[in-house]
Amino acid sequence: MKDILSSLFPQALTGLSLWFMAIFTIVFACGAIYGAGYMKHYSGRPLRNTLHWIWYVVAYVSMMLLCVVDNSIAFLVSWEIMALSSFFLVIYESEKPDTIKAGINFFIQSHISVVLLTAGFMMIAAKTGTYSFEAIPRYCTHNNGMAAFLLLFAGFAVKAGFVPFHTWLPYAHPAAPAHISGVMSGVIIKIGIFGILRMISLFSIDYVTAGAIILAVSAISGLYGVMMAILQHNLKKLLAYHSIENIGIIGMGIGLGCIGAGTCNTMLATLGFAGALLHTLNHALFKSVLFFCSGNVYHGTHTLDIESLGGLAKKMPWTAALFLIASIAICGLPPMNGFISEFLIYSGLFGWMQGAEPGVTTGAVFSILALVMIGGLAILCFTKAFGIIFLGSPRKEIEAHEMPASRIVPLVIEAVIMLSIGICPGVYAKLAGSALSCLPFAGITKLTATANLGYVGFASLVFLLLACIIYVAKSRRNSKRQVSEGPTWGCGYTQGTPRIQYTATSFVKTYVQLFSFLLGTRKHQEIPTEIYPVSGHFESESYDKIESGLIDKPLTAYHRFTDIFSFLQNGKMQFYMLYGIVFIILTLVLTIIFC
Repeated sequence: MKDILSSLFPQALTGLSLWFMAIFTIVFACGAIYGAGYMKHYSGRPLRNTLHWIWYVVAYVSMMLLCVVDNSIAFLVSWEIMALSSFFLVIYESEKPDTIKAGINFFIQSHISVVLLTAGFMMIAAKTGTYSFEAIPRYCTHNNGMAAFLLLFAGFAVKAGFVPFHTWLPYAHPAAPAHISGVMSGVIIKIGIFGILRMISLFSIDYVTAGAIILAVSAISGLYGVMMAILQHNLKKLLAYHSIENIGIIGMGIGLGCIGAGTCNTMLATLGFAGALLHTLNHALFKSVLFFCSGNVYHGTHTLDIESLGGLAKKMPWTAALFLIASIAICGLPPMNGFISEFLIYSGLFGWMQGAEPGVTTGAVFSILALVMIGGLAILCFTKAFGIIFLGSPRKEIEAHEMPASRIVPLVIEAVIMLSIGICPGVYAKLAGSALSCLPFAGITKLTATANLGYVGFASLVFLLLACIIYVAKSRRNSKRQVSEGPTWGCGYTQGTPRIQYTATSFVKTYVQLFSFLLGTRKHQEIPTEIYPVSGHFESESYDKIESGLIDKPLTAYHRFTDIFSFLQNGKMQFYMLYGIVFIILTLVLTIIFC
């Protein structure tokens, strides 16, 4: 038994694995605390709830194993256990057809990931005769490891949600309970990022080519994710597309780090990989908070339709404040943690551009523009989301109420960690130092020398203090005035209703018109032609053009092909007996011929 364990875990705990294990543990722990309160709404299902928490623990343990195994067979077994347990977590409300559909979609694409990973590991084992990760450097010494690396990258990209492997996320996240959505977006998709970084630490390949591929795929993923998020009317689906966006940002850091490793540029490699590692932590925190807030909104209002919500800040002040804090973080604004990791990636991109050849400069400029657009569109999206959901007046009669402390405390804990990263980034950079040392040409010494994180943290602290001083001064000034409350000014309309407010659709109408050639929208309208219509109906919905082209159309063609043979299933017993007789005759004839 000792020999088996030593073969599976020869280097059980590296700095990289410890970094990810810490992230997983924080989010799983907060998810368990939040989920305990969330699942009280389903107290009438004791057996299903017990199985749910068993699968929750299994998912956590399997991810811990993935961080420490050093053998491809053990890795694949742990990966399969993680996929299976995640599937059962997603389909908790299995009585809903949409939930089953989302779960099957997730299950199939998880196994596409398994197939790609198996092919990559078998390619290495066929040349080395062993399934140990220690054989990968030896494999690269005698073979071009790019093909195997790209196979493994594709397998991990399916789990991480890079475009075009992202199509399962917008279905699985809305279908799962809120604490599972938070854990899936916060950490389960991050196991794909861990796999990519682990392979980069083992492979010796053309890092420049690999980095350019990862950077291009990541920039497209980030842009496409945030552009699709803006269109969504379902809050959890909106957040799911933002997971794709942030995976793209993390991937841009990884691609930049690979390019730095390929050019022996220690500064570039360090900033890229450090930005990716910190954004992995940051995204795990603020995205889980956002999904937990969506669960509060759902149980407080019984809907996730953004168009039906409004004015929740008065009825759910804690949820609104925490959603706002996480929104600032995900948009990469100071003084929150998202600003720090994006600052590192920006620093790397500008450093890459300095003194480079024209072709490299062009690539750096386009990467910077992509990151700028991602940040700007994220601000647009969360301005819409927060404004429509929490501000204004309720659009429908909804008896919303704040959630109990068990569903607020874990969010506050994560928010405090997020703020501490924004104010004290150097502390977390040092914690990431051991993880950086596992990656090629990266190190904490170069990070502290080039990133000026101390000044960034100090500037964030000053910004926060100024905001607090202004708020306190304004509050004291207003306290001396007599304030009267009344309905919102109706802009001259004496009979105004909440329905004349901006909706989620009208808020981004100009954006949709501007990018209509890239974005898919469908409109459904029933508007009478009378001058004074008695009734009318209009709604719009978005669809994913990539999903439509890569999945929906091939499936439609497959169904049309199989429908050709539908006459075989005509429901007549005589024909089914005839099929059996024909099969027996063919078996006998072929046996006589070939034997």
